[in-house]
Amino acid sequence: MGRQGLLAAVPRAVRQRYGPRNGRLTRTRSVRQALISLAGLVGRPVVNQAGQQIGRLVDLVARWNGRETYPVVTGLVVQVGRRRSWVPYEVVERVEPQAVTLRSARLDLREFEERPGEVALATHVLDHQLVDIEGVRVVRPSDLYLTPVEDRLRLVGMDTGLGALARRLCPGLWRSRAIPEQVIDWSDVQAFGSAAGRGGARLAAPRTELRRLHPAELADLLEDLGRTERRELLDLVGPDHAADALEEMRPDQLEELLTEADPGQAAGLVARMEPDEAAEALRDLDSERRSHLLDRLPEQTRSAVRALLARQEDCAGGLMTTTMIRVRPERTVAQVRDVLAAEGVHIADIDAVAVVDENGRLLDDVTLGELLLAEPGSTLGELVGPPWPITVRPEASPAEVATRLAESRRLSVLVVDDEERPLGRILADDVVDMLLPERGRFHFPRVLS
Repeated sequence: MGRQGLLAAVPRAVRQRYGPRNGRLTRTRSVRQALISLAGLVGRPVVNQAGQQIGRLVDLVARWNGRETYPVVTGLVVQVGRRRSWVPYEVVERVEPQAVTLRSARLDLREFEERPGEVALATHVLDHQLVDIEGVRVVRPSDLYLTPVEDRLRLVGMDTGLGALARRLCPGLWRSRAIPEQVIDWSDVQAFGSAAGRGGARLAAPRTELRRLHPAELADLLEDLGRTERRELLDLVGPDHAADALEEMRPDQLEELLTEADPGQAAGLVARMEPDEAAEALRDLDSERRSHLLDRLPEQTRSAVRALLARQEDCAGGLMTTTMIRVRPERTVAQVRDVLAAEGVHIADIDAVAVVDENGRLLDDVTLGELLLAEPGSTLGELVGPPWPITVRPEASPAEVATRLAESRRLSVLVVDDEERPLGRILADDVVDMLLPERGRFHFPRVLS
């Protein structure tokens, strides 16, 4: 089927709907019937209008700027004798599974050179690491699918099935047949600049959905990616989301990431982690790397992390986070709510506020549920009363902390010094992480009670 026949199979309404996220082209029957297999196309003859073979197709080059959901093919790489030549797509008459036909019998075949803003699909995308955002997984495409849309050939999807891989090993006729098996629409794909080779091109912006992934999902992706792709994914999602993901990674994977990352980037991520998570991450590094990253942290963060590193990691003082809110009893509920709202990214690690006297000694630990139900004008002093807070000393063992939590049915326990001044808070999920490390990180849902 030539270009016109393929275009006729794609309704205009569909062709006009290839903007970001308005519709997945590969889920439209007419588009699926018009798919062209890149793996099947590579190696096919490139002929002129007279049917004379000029060379063989080596690759297709697409625009790679991140502004288009479905990248446009800008030209071909054709093997002519011993030379790989560039053929702009404007001179292509039609693309068929068995051959590519050009409009002219005479061409100025230029030597192919990779250019910024473009990518050779077979060379730098096929079989390379990509992120399937909808499936939240790292994949390597066995085939890429293209479809003519409005007089341009576009990359519309990829196939990760074993059938696509098997077709590449079959004789020519079977290899050219596009039989979609496990198709992922390109609107659900996050590709990386590493796929662009020497051209240095990269997607200009991440898919919006990438930043909506849960930190644990993002951590799984980071653990599966290679070094270069991992670094780019961290850049794409932003520092705060990246720091949350680092807190969810396995210790060995986190150690590897912080060791291989640029020191400035690594320190920036550690600075945005919760102090206890940052201390745990740095504790696993060699002393030189740890010292180097500590020196790059903001002074307040560095002081908090150093204090945690100075404590034994298998005791309450090493488990606790110093992220907590201390308030005086004369503060109103409305004022404390404003303080909580200002915490922003830290709110997930706060399930109560510590009420302290003028000397910093603990009076009570008021839960967020109590604050939610109280009158805005009431003071924290009016909320002080039983049930009283659960506290442990810094030297308490994880087993003791777990026992106190189980007995109280609370989601956290306060660590206090000999003067009953709160030093930090231990969340229930941190205790589970310590007692059951082989199960990976576990997180209790934060509830307002």
